[in-house]
Amino acid sequence: MSIYSNDWSVGYAVDIVFVIDTTGSMRPVIDNVKHHALNLNEDLAMVMAQKDKTISSLRVRVVAYRDYLHNAADALRESPFFSLPAQKGEFDHFVSSLYPDGGGDEPESGLEGLAAAMLSPWERGSDKRRHLVVLFTDASAHPIERAAGAGLLPPGFPSNFNELYDTWEGGQTGGMEHSAKRLLMYAPDCEPWRGISDLWSNTLHFPSRAGDGLEDFTFAEILNQIASSV
Repeated sequence: MSIYSNDWSVGYAVDIVFVIDTTGSMRPVIDNVKHHALNLNEDLAMVMAQKDKTISSLRVRVVAYRDYLHNAADALRESPFFSLPAQKGEFDHFVSSLYPDGGGDEPESGLEGLAAAMLSPWERGSDKRRHLVVLFTDASAHPIERAAGAGLLPPGFPSNFNELYDTWEGGQTGGMEHSAKRLLMYAPDCEPWRGISDLWSNTLHFPSRAGDGLEDFTFAEILNQIASSV
């Protein structure tokens, strides 16, 4: 039997948005994602099969961010959703184009990256679906109010932390569907990540060492946590 299921009654429709800090110190995790991008669908399906779960469809999207307050023109780059395995070449090409650079001061625009992820065009057609946001950063984040106050954010973005929280928690009327969503954060044990972990629903925080580029996590561990969250 295939590790992918064509029976939508038993398989999960899984959407994953990788939110990746692409500032200078993040080379290890960027290289790791690049290395695994081409086989992500097979690797994830095998890990899920070990947990007696199957995938009916898998889509992945990337939100790469740096720092709006340092260089707004270079602060956010987003891919469309790629359906895997059919579009794994396009996904691999986009991931391969990412490179670590810049960032300015230590806080980066991680909250803006989360906002872009939450506003994704999520799958709504399957009864069994999961919407996963997986954040990778080794830095804290600027208050989203700073970029909003400077008029730097794209139209429709939350303009303050309360609106960002409402976008996550709002369910059918405010963004992501409550029963489907999961947030996995590979981030330092500092604000705002600590507060998000404490207050937001369906959220797991895996603390990393600040400034180390997430060298303390392997991609196998990350895939296992993704599969456990489905």
